[in-house]
Amino acid sequence: MRKILCTLVLAATALTAQAQWLRVWKAGESTRYAISEMGNVPYDEAGTTLTFGTDNYSTVEIDSITIINPVIIKWEGDEATVDIPETAEGVTVNISGGNVVINNTCNDIEHEFILQGASDNGSFTYNGTYKTKFHLNGLDLTSTTGAAIDIRCGKRIDLILEEGTENSLADCAGGSQKAAFNCQGHLEIAGAGSLTIAGNTNHALRAKEYLLLKKNLGTINVTKAAADGIHCGEFFQMNGGTLNLSGTASDGLQVEADAASDEILNGQFILNGGSIDVTLSAADSKAVRLDADPLDATLIPEMYLNDGTVTVNLTATALGSKAIASDGNLTIGTASTSPSVDITVAAGVYVDPETEEKNRATGLKADQTLTIAGGTTTVAATATKARGVRAATLTATGGTLTVTNTGSKSEGIKLDNTFVAGQGGTVSGNFKY
Repeated sequence: MRKILCTLVLAATALTAQAQWLRVWKAGESTRYAISEMGNVPYDEAGTTLTFGTDNYSTVEIDSITIINPVIIKWEGDEATVDIPETAEGVTVNISGGNVVINNTCNDIEHEFILQGASDNGSFTYNGTYKTKFHLNGLDLTSTTGAAIDIRCGKRIDLILEEGTENSLADCAGGSQKAAFNCQGHLEIAGAGSLTIAGNTNHALRAKEYLLLKKNLGTINVTKAAADGIHCGEFFQMNGGTLNLSGTASDGLQVEADAASDEILNGQFILNGGSIDVTLSAADSKAVRLDADPLDATLIPEMYLNDGTVTVNLTATALGSKAIASDGNLTIGTASTSPSVDITVAAGVYVDPETEEKNRATGLKADQTLTIAGGTTTVAATATKARGVRAATLTATGGTLTVTNTGSKSEGIKLDNTFVAGQGGTVSGNFKY
C-alpha cells in the first residue's frame, strides 16, 4: 500500500495542472477530494489508515483511489469552450456557437464533465454508451434550438449539483425535444446545489428509465412545463433534498411502470426522506402520479411515502385533478417513521368535453389499497364537489388520517369496501360506500 500511495502522490503532483480530484472508492461508492485542497495524505506507521482531509480510511476497506481529470465545458454568451484533458480517452467535441455536442466512444472509463457559465443561446448534447458523471457548477443555460441538456446514453448517469451553486435550464418553445433536461438512461441526482428548470415544449425533466434523488440533494425547482414537470420510467426514489413543482400544464411528477424493464424495482414510487411540494393548476391531471403498465396487469404499482414531507395544493383551476394517485397500492408511513402529508383540494369537477364524463378533484386516490401505517396525513376538500379520498380499500395500522370536506356537495372518504377500524391507526372523516 505504501508503494501504491507514493505512486499516487507522484502522479497527482505531475498532473496538478489538469487533475481536479481524487476519488476514494469503498464498497462500490466513492468520495471526491479536490487535489488543490488536500495537502498531505497522512499514512500511519502501522500501514492501516489513510487520512483524506478529515476522513480516515482503513486501508483494507479501500477498493481503489483514482485521479479524475474532468472535461470542462464553459459557456460565455453565444460562445462555448471545451477543455478535454489528454486522459479523457474517446472524447471528441463539436461546437457551433453555444451549442456543444460531446461524443464519447470509451466503454471502460467513467468520464466526468463539468458544465458551467451562462448562455441564452446554448445547449449541451452528449452521446455515449458508458456510465458518466456530470457536474453542474453554476450553469445558466437556455436553448434556442431544442433541449438545454440532452443525455443520449442508456446507462447510469450521475448528475451532481455542486454545493453552493445555483443552476438553471430552459429549452426553446415549439421544438420536438422531450424535455428541457432529457436523459435516456438511469438518472441519479446528488449534490447540495440547486437546479431550476423550465420546460417550454414538453416536460421540464425526463428520465427514460428510473430517477433517484440522493440523500445529500439540495433543491430542484420546476417552474414551468408544457407537459409534466418530471416524467420518468420504471421507478422513482427520493432519499432527501427538496423538490418544488409548479407551473405544469399536465402532471407534476409522473412515474410509469415498464413491463419491458429488467430492473429489480419497477412500478414503484418510494419517498424515504426529503420534501416534495406541488402546486397544480392544470385540469384533469395529477400532482404526484404512479401509473401501471397497460400491457402487464400482473405488475401492480406500489407507492410508498415512507418518510419526509409531501405538500400538495390543487388550485381552483385543477378541475378533476388528483393530488396523489396510484394505479395500484398506496402506503403512507411505517411502524418506525412519521411522514407528513398535507393536501388541499380547492378544485371541483371536470367534465370531459368529448365524453361528458365527470371526474371529481381528489386528494388521495388508490385503485387498490390505501394503507395508513404511520405519520400524519391531512386532506381538506374545500371546493364544491371536491373529494378527500378515493380507494378500493382503506387500512390503518398506525399514524393518523384526517379528512375534512367543507365544500358544497363535497365527499370525505369514498371506498369500495367497508373500512375496518381498530387495527392501530386513527382515521377521521365522512365515509361513503
